[in-house]
Amino acid sequence: MAKVTLQNIGHSYTAGAPIETWALKPFDMTWENGKTYSLVGPSGCGKTTLLNIVSGIVKPSQGRVFFDETDVTDLPTSRRNIAQVFQFPVIYQSMTVYDNLVFPLVCRKWSKERIATKVNDVAEVLGLGDRLKKTARSLNADDKQLISLGRGLVRDDVAALLMDEPLTVIDPQMKFHLRRKIKEINQQFGQTVVYVTHDQYEAMTFADDVLVMSNGRVVQSGSPEELFESPQNAYVGYFIGSPAMNFIDVSVSNLEITLGGKVLRTRNTLTGGVGGKIQIGIRPEYLSIARSGGENSIPATIVDISDFGSLRVLKVTIGGQIARLKVSREDGIPSSKEILLNFPAQKTLIYRDSQLLA
Repeated sequence: MAKVTLQNIGHSYTAGAPIETWALKPFDMTWENGKTYSLVGPSGCGKTTLLNIVSGIVKPSQGRVFFDETDVTDLPTSRRNIAQVFQFPVIYQSMTVYDNLVFPLVCRKWSKERIATKVNDVAEVLGLGDRLKKTARSLNADDKQLISLGRGLVRDDVAALLMDEPLTVIDPQMKFHLRRKIKEINQQFGQTVVYVTHDQYEAMTFADDVLVMSNGRVVQSGSPEELFESPQNAYVGYFIGSPAMNFIDVSVSNLEITLGGKVLRTRNTLTGGVGGKIQIGIRPEYLSIARSGGENSIPATIVDISDFGSLRVLKVTIGGQIARLKVSREDGIPSSKEILLNFPAQKTLIYRDSQLLA
């Protein structure tokens, strides 16, 4: 396994194009040996371009790529010692499942005993143990992608395992199981894994660190907890979480935040000038209905209720602005539409011009 260092990496598919139009704007980053990383963002944000630069499919317009201390920027994919799993299955249709899984190991001259042990272990994890003798052509799309996943997972000698939306064609009910199993395999063998997805749930449940991308830039990277608890900007607050983070315009008086005529205590504070647009951000999970008035309790009106089984999402207005909160079924809904909302100070963040204040 290897540490992957991206040094001033940037790329444009059009020669001579200005940097602000590049598919991947220049940046620096290091992916540590043995950790799992997710690249997440909407289509066209630069995720696959970045993955293809690491794999060698794309040579960057500028910058260098290092595996440990070795500069691999000019090396072809075949010489980078990586394993790749793509969005759609890449397998040998005429081979059996077993032969597909064995093939990359035979090419590397593994012993028969080592091959048999590793292939059987991976096949068991992926639920392919009873289909090893079947030809790949005879299987459905889900099973074919499982074979493709297995071909990436059987190798424990790679510099990195790169996955580009590998669960897209997998049945939704299997996705959670497979994410967990892939993570277990990684924890066992210590692979450096980079996982591309547009699905925030896949990214958050799979990776040690998540890189949120937008318009060719990494707008924030960190653990799932850091992205959820402390979005560095409104884009991350909206992209991570469902429903998205609430952003509410507030007033400022003597460096104090006020909403609905009441002072709000917050986790971070205003200092110096108060220029720009000031908002508070709070997750729907942390808003709650106050049973009586008190500090950080603000009047609101319920305008809609969405039922999701174990919980309900309440849409409320606060001084003409929309916010949402999650309420468990056990807590119940007040009979009156007029309520008091509690804003926990440690979960209420201040943003200026959509950027989190330090």
